[in-house]
Amino acid sequence: MTVGPRGAASGWNPALYLKFEQERTRAARDLLAGVPALAARRVVDLGCGPGNSAALLAERFPEAELTGVDFSEPMLAEARRRAPSARFVNQDIANWSPDAPADLVFANAALHFLPAHHELLPRLFATLGVGGCLAVQMPITLHEASHTAMRLVAADGPWATRLAPIVRAQPVVAEFETYYEWLSEAGAAVEVWTTTYVHALDGVDGVVDWFAGSGLRPFLDPLDEAEREAFLARYREAIAQSYAPRHDGKILLPYPRLFIVARQR
Repeated sequence: MTVGPRGAASGWNPALYLKFEQERTRAARDLLAGVPALAARRVVDLGCGPGNSAALLAERFPEAELTGVDFSEPMLAEARRRAPSARFVNQDIANWSPDAPADLVFANAALHFLPAHHELLPRLFATLGVGGCLAVQMPITLHEASHTAMRLVAADGPWATRLAPIVRAQPVVAEFETYYEWLSEAGAAVEVWTTTYVHALDGVDGVVDWFAGSGLRPFLDPLDEAEREAFLARYREAIAQSYAPRHDGKILLPYPRLFIVARQR
């Protein structure tokens, strides 16, 4: 959920992220439902965020040694409250490696912020013990109007020069066939699928709040308070032009996600 390249750790707000806890946790539940039966002793939650996924893992694998890894101390503080039986580590998941082979590496809505997936996912798969499982969920939203607007606003304002590296660094999630090839070539038994969730949010402000707690963070963190307000005002205008409210004032936000479950044979 939160990793170093997504911006300064101080920018992550657990309360804002968890304003949409039900919607965000649904994808974690669906990913966990795709994990086969495991006699798991070591479980790692990469990019654990505020602990909503860690709580699910603790319930599914109550006897396992559960470790959550995240870059944001405010998120970790909330995670420790939600899953007190787990161990939590403040670390950039881009540099994570286990002390011992894991039975399950679970990465819900985290790896899409990291580059070089052709190296990253096979490397994570290689950390598994015999019969272990790598479970990954990533939003595939780069070309959604919500994310196009982020890049357009970033490129058109007094912050353009500072935000240009962030725009260029936005990682691209590959096609599902590509992940299948990378992981099957690494020896995995692979399942991949996609799901498009449709979230009914409270108008333009609801959409902006959704992304202010997640995808907008890399753009907002380098800005001062006045610039953030100006950036969000422009982003709000772009969202109003891209999404029409329904009769009840709700905006239906399509949110496609890619799921990957790779198991050691």
